[in-house]
Amino acid sequence: MHWRNHLLFCAQAIYKARAETGEIKEHYLNATVGTCEEMIKRTVFPRDLGVPIIMHDYLIGGFNANTSLTFYCQDNGVLPVASGGIHVRHMPALTKIFEGDSVLQLSGGTLGHPWGNAPGAVANRVALEACVQACNEGRDHAREGATIIRNASK
Repeated sequence: MHWRNHLLFCAQAIYKARAETGEIKEHYLNATVGTCEEMIKRTVFPRDLGVPIIMHDYLIGGFNANTSLTFYCQDNGVLPVASGGIHVRHMPALTKIFEGDSVLQLSGGTLGHPWGNAPGAVANRVALEACVQACNEGRDHAREGATIIRNASK
């Protein structure tokens, strides 16, 4: 199914579910593709349909694509969701790239923790909070990331 048709189908289901339940329902389209231009198209279309959330695979997208897409989303009222193997080591870069306006989908990087799911969730939470605090303090959390996380985990 073409991505536009997929999103139209999902948008119709969202509007129907909202009307029937009175609850907020959302869906996010995976906007990760080979070019920044195509990612922007996949960001504009859902926003125009009233479904202003997209998912972007952080690892596959690459740093330049991540940054370009983040700025576009911030300027155009779209909420980016970072996904794709995110774990503790990615927190400094993610908090630098996305700043405060994002959602981090922590699945495989949490569930794949060598000590199990719960320690993976704790590790991600500790790392994220430490990196956000470092950002708020004006520290270069992208450069100091390993030290920040190491100190927070003690």
